[in-house]
Amino acid sequence: MRFLTSGESHGPGLTAVIEGYPALVKIDKAQIDLELRRRQQGYGRGGRMKVEQDEAVILSGVRGGKTLGSPITIQIANRDWPNWSRVMAPFTGETEQTGGAGRVKIDEDHRLFSIKSEVTAARPGHADLPGALKYGFHDLRNVLERASARETAARVVVGAFAKTFLSSFGVRIGSHVLQIGKVQAKEVGALSETEQKAVDDTVFRCSDPEATKKFIDQVDLAKRDGESLGGVFMVYATGIVPGLGSYVHWDRRLDGRLSQAVMSIPGIKGLEFGLGFAGAGLPGSAVHDPIDYSAERGYYHRTNKAGGIEGGVTNGETLVLKAAMKPIPTLYNALETIDVKTGQRVKAAVERSDITAVPAAGVVAEAMVAWVLADAYTRKFSADTLPEISAAWHRYMELIKWKPKEV
Repeated sequence: MRFLTSGESHGPGLTAVIEGYPALVKIDKAQIDLELRRRQQGYGRGGRMKVEQDEAVILSGVRGGKTLGSPITIQIANRDWPNWSRVMAPFTGETEQTGGAGRVKIDEDHRLFSIKSEVTAARPGHADLPGALKYGFHDLRNVLERASARETAARVVVGAFAKTFLSSFGVRIGSHVLQIGKVQAKEVGALSETEQKAVDDTVFRCSDPEATKKFIDQVDLAKRDGESLGGVFMVYATGIVPGLGSYVHWDRRLDGRLSQAVMSIPGIKGLEFGLGFAGAGLPGSAVHDPIDYSAERGYYHRTNKAGGIEGGVTNGETLVLKAAMKPIPTLYNALETIDVKTGQRVKAAVERSDITAVPAAGVVAEAMVAWVLADAYTRKFSADTLPEISAAWHRYMELIKWKPKEV
């Protein structure tokens, strides 16, 4: 399977096209829109989240609530488009242009942000400067509109399709926040379905109430100072059959594919599976998981320090990964930079932004993990329709005599 997204942050909308998705999968539109809402939640989000009420519009590949096996096209409208239509018009003169000077607006949090047709003050930490150098642009809006994390809304829709497919095989994926700024929450692993729903109802998608209170204080302080905050989140996937991925070829190792997918999310700067970096300082006997066998479960591991993958292949335990997100580089108290048009030292451009988006990044990471796993299932149990894939999966389960651990 593969997918492609298109669209700019302040364009008419985003589009995703999914190719290779199996036929006869029942799709719940409400569940797709729920995933979009999960991405928009979280304390510290900016005014954009108050404007956008994302909803998926399915244009092809689904009929009567079931997939057809043909390419699936989904669109998400940018409700803020009318405010930017003059700036983002595809052709000069198609609509009235604001001009290079642009204008400044006050966002819903009473902060200034630019709404200019031309941006020349590169923002440190963004793709602005390297993107301009790559393509020869002097107008950085040509870069920032596509490099924006707004694109991840399309990925969440794609991930919702992947989650629906995986649910047919008992796979469940969730996430929760472990750290905001310097404050760390009590670390827990995979959550039950009830626990995950409860976490999703909290402002930081965190299972630790005391840490959540401290998170709020940190964000309020950062907002006052024109700062931003990063953090760490965990993604888990339960019920994954052993044998997905490959130890044979470097590019088919599942931990490598998952790493690429999660690291492609804007702002993600570090990733670990299971013990991760902590395991580097421990002896081997404290890192690796003893293997056991029972008639009820088949082969299994007594612990899960590997995070569900050994040698690039799933081992039947819960997939556990943690990702570190850097502070958002758009700062209302802007850093110094160089104007790429004049060469003068100036303050970086300010676009409407969040104080932190770690809870949302966890939802996006769920989507990317779901996509990689769904693709791995279709590779392992290759067929055109869900019933055929399910039949191959059942035969494999009987062959290896394996049952997943309940969470």
